[in-house]
Amino acid sequence: MSFFRSKSGLVLLTATGALAFHAYAPHSPDLNLGHASGGGVESLIDAVIRSSRAFSTVSATLVDYKYSLHGLSRSSDEYRHELSEVHLRSASRILNLCEANKGFYIKAGQFVAALGQAPKEYVSILSALQDKVVPYDFAAISKVLESNLGQDILEIFHSFDEQPIAAASIAQVHRATLRDHQEVAVKIQYPGLEQQRKVDLMMMHFLSNCVTWLFPEYRFVSLVLEFSKAISLELDFIQEARNSERTAKNFGQDKIKVPKVFWEFTTNRVLTMQFCKGQRIDDVDYFREAGIDPTKVARVLAEAFAEMIFVHGFVHGDPHPGNILVSPTDRGGFTIVLLDHGVYKQLDDEFRWNYCQLWKALILQDSEKIQQLSEHFGIGYYSQYLPVIFTGRTIDSKSALGTGMSFEERKVLKKGLKSLTMEDISSFIESLLPDFLMILRVDALLRSINRKLGAPQRARLLTYAKSALYGLSARQNIESGSRVQMLLSTVNWSMAYFHMRLVLELLELFSRMDRLKHSSIAWLRRFITSIWDTLTLQSV
Repeated sequence: MSFFRSKSGLVLLTATGALAFHAYAPHSPDLNLGHASGGGVESLIDAVIRSSRAFSTVSATLVDYKYSLHGLSRSSDEYRHELSEVHLRSASRILNLCEANKGFYIKAGQFVAALGQAPKEYVSILSALQDKVVPYDFAAISKVLESNLGQDILEIFHSFDEQPIAAASIAQVHRATLRDHQEVAVKIQYPGLEQQRKVDLMMMHFLSNCVTWLFPEYRFVSLVLEFSKAISLELDFIQEARNSERTAKNFGQDKIKVPKVFWEFTTNRVLTMQFCKGQRIDDVDYFREAGIDPTKVARVLAEAFAEMIFVHGFVHGDPHPGNILVSPTDRGGFTIVLLDHGVYKQLDDEFRWNYCQLWKALILQDSEKIQQLSEHFGIGYYSQYLPVIFTGRTIDSKSALGTGMSFEERKVLKKGLKSLTMEDISSFIESLLPDFLMILRVDALLRSINRKLGAPQRARLLTYAKSALYGLSARQNIESGSRVQMLLSTVNWSMAYFHMRLVLELLELFSRMDRLKHSSIAWLRRFITSIWDTLTLQSV
């Protein structure tokens, strides 16, 4: 054990020092190892501390998994219980690491929490990171603002609130008023992020490779690569502004609103946009007080993202509740405000076409087509789990869509999941196309919001199916060639369309019956309560 500790210490010192120096030295002319007071040295020391903390956390986690599960049969209840306990301890360690290192580590924790394929213990514990970001001191933020805009704050703004209205992992937002009295929200990137990004991502790559080397069944290098790409995009506020304008053009400003960008006050590190009032989309109590139906909010959100995925192919990659506001209008109406347009995915057109077909197959319960499309997605063997992930039922389910699994289906699924190893999970994640990984992450976030709003699963499936059908019909019309081909294509498509619409209409009928049942029960309860109150008053 002493040898292990000394060897780990040597690796730690070498790795963290080399990574930090490599990240900072080429870009830090002030770096002078003879003067401890230099900003470069302080940054280097901070990088070593952050990297050392990450290394020790991952090392402790690996040892915990290795020795806690040693000698236990994978098929035993004891193994599953101990695995859950190790997941909980490990997720707590990583939560502490993210809170201590802040910045990109918080972003990485949020990234993992949004993955529907992560163990539930990790998702539950790391979800706390969405609301645990401490804002920077305004003195440091004002320097970034003034250096980027080239003027003093009071020369640009009529007023500027020093207290941020929101703080995230890489930036914070302040409310302000321009000289012409327009209210704006100013998003300002934290200082020193570019250098911090390099050393943090290099350490994450290093650790993921170490994990794979020590435990070949744990392969997460592809996830780190996707996270790195997302972070690079998110640091460019000019690109974020372009994304927001493209989304605004795709939707108009009816039910979905995107804040207007003020380009004269926007740079790579400062984004000035229209200030939009609203409440977080998961604030159900507020909606009820404002007379807004939460299930209608869920429906509009599902329609918006279904249109992004199946029709536009240009998808907002981070729809967590803090990035989506609901702004009340007249008579219980509302508008959904989409914020934070830093991470977007332009879906490959062939992928979008196949994904539309996948949803058609999911609705029609066409297991053969699902398996065929899975080959296009690179999933192969794991195709049997796609209906579970997207619709909540097994690939051979006989139950009605949107009603969940029967007891027998749950029993069979549970047996199949027990046989899955970490090697299977790693292989599944590795096999995913980048577009599919993004879709899974977005879908997991949207399903979570849907549950919080109390919306039925059936309504979401209906919305997705309709948009998938529309996406297929749009491409079918474009690809038609000669008149004969167009005629045959139209006949074939009409038959498929009729079949799909029949299923959708039945699904919608079930949805209406379900709503009628719930509204009838609610009315009956109010009626009985009213009679009871009347009788109580009379008796008094």
